[in-house]
Amino acid sequence: MSSGSASWSTSPSSGSEWSKKENKMFEEALAYYGEGAPNLWDKVASAMGGTKSAEEVRRHFQILVHDVNNIEHGRIPFPKYKTQGFWT
Repeated sequence: MSSGSASWSTSPSSGSEWSKKENKMFEEALAYYGEGAPNLWDKVASAMGGTKSAEEVRRHFQILVHDVNNIEHGRIPFPKYKTQGFWT
């Protein structure tokens, strides 16, 4: 995956990758608190058990927004999925 991918993004400050578990915790905490919550990045980082700093969480969100914008504007090609699976 590219370094701009939300799933495996790399934080410029720490160089750490985000695991699937960390991404899931990030998504759940963000959904719980909502984008308008005061001290959002501190709260999300805390909800993740301190595995990422508030700055890493904020940057991860920025990368996610950037990726979504690229998808919505057609800058990233839609993946080609198999149309038939083993069940057919």
